[in-house]
Amino acid sequence: MIIKTEEWERFMLDPLQQRINQHQRLNELRLKLLRLHKLLLEMERRSYEQAQGKVSKGQLLQLVIGHEQFAWLHQISELIVQIDELFDADEPVAPEAIDAFLADVCTLLTPDAQGNAFAIKYDAAFQHSPDVVLAHADIVSLLAPDSKP
Repeated sequence: MIIKTEEWERFMLDPLQQRINQHQRLNELRLKLLRLHKLLLEMERRSYEQAQGKVSKGQLLQLVIGHEQFAWLHQISELIVQIDELFDADEPVAPEAIDAFLADVCTLLTPDAQGNAFAIKYDAAFQHSPDVVLAHADIVSLLAPDSKP
């Protein structure tokens, strides 16, 4: 069977375009997760400082790494690291793997006053910060099925 040049180009460009779109979407998600993480970290810092007093940047870093009040934020950090690992993968990542990852992001970022420790803290952040609500909305709109490039 002979494939016309135009058909061959479309056949070859579709996977390439898919990878480009995938990369762009993941990069945008990464940036939005970083913004959300920064907002949540700032909220936790303020809360900690109200109880314990002001902390330096170095002390804050140590708290983020090892203090239980900040431990819930590690899950967002892990998502960002997973995106970085997807970017660094030697082989193309299957669309199904990307879809599964995005579903995991949606599941994690579901505020729930009756849920797990992360969901409860995230729900509380929703109640206290319009900026967190807006950052969450940005992520949700990016992850919506009709937002796929």
